[in-house]
Amino acid sequence: MLIAGIEEAGRGPVIGPMVMVGVLVNEKDQEKLRSLGAKDSKLLTPRTREILYEQITNIVKAYEVKILTNQDIDNALNDPDNNLNNLEAQTSAELIDKLQPDKAIVDCPSTNIAAYRDYIKSLLTKKIEIIAEHKADITYPVVSVASIIAKVIRDQEIEKLKKKYNIQFGSGYPADERTREFLKKNYNKYPIFRKTWSTYKKVIEAKKQTDLANF
Repeated sequence: MLIAGIEEAGRGPVIGPMVMVGVLVNEKDQEKLRSLGAKDSKLLTPRTREILYEQITNIVKAYEVKILTNQDIDNALNDPDNNLNNLEAQTSAELIDKLQPDKAIVDCPSTNIAAYRDYIKSLLTKKIEIIAEHKADITYPVVSVASIIAKVIRDQEIEKLKKKYNIQFGSGYPADERTREFLKKNYNKYPIFRKTWSTYKKVIEAKKQTDLANF
């Protein structure tokens, strides 16, 4: 049986893309993945992720990557009929259709797991079993390795942005003080921000208040 694992990296940052990855493995090869020490990518160092990435790609049958830019994310959130969970589900279905597994396991971002699972199923061209769970990247090795690949690729995309614009902005996450300071000073200079994020909107609102005070 062929099993697909679907996971993302970069859902929360105010800067840069979200990377979604689907990994296809033979069911019997899951133990090989487990023996590598594959687990939630956030629990691994960048160097460990890179090493595992090379080993993983030698075991899996295939993997597919979808890079959702900050503009893709903003477009989804600005659409009254869409949202971030739906965008993730839509991309999951796209990856599953490309991989053509017998069963797929997805890490569920929604509080309504059944609705999220059923939405993905409704988008598939071939109806298969879908398992949707919270923290699936910890429970299932095939989702863990998708998480690792997604994180490695997102880190590469962030480095590309820094080189392209010759800038340094930290991790891109709102909790990162370096990211917050960069956003305050450069919110209107580079096309890398998620403008639908509350972190970005607060900077814009503060700028408006300052302009009014100085008027």
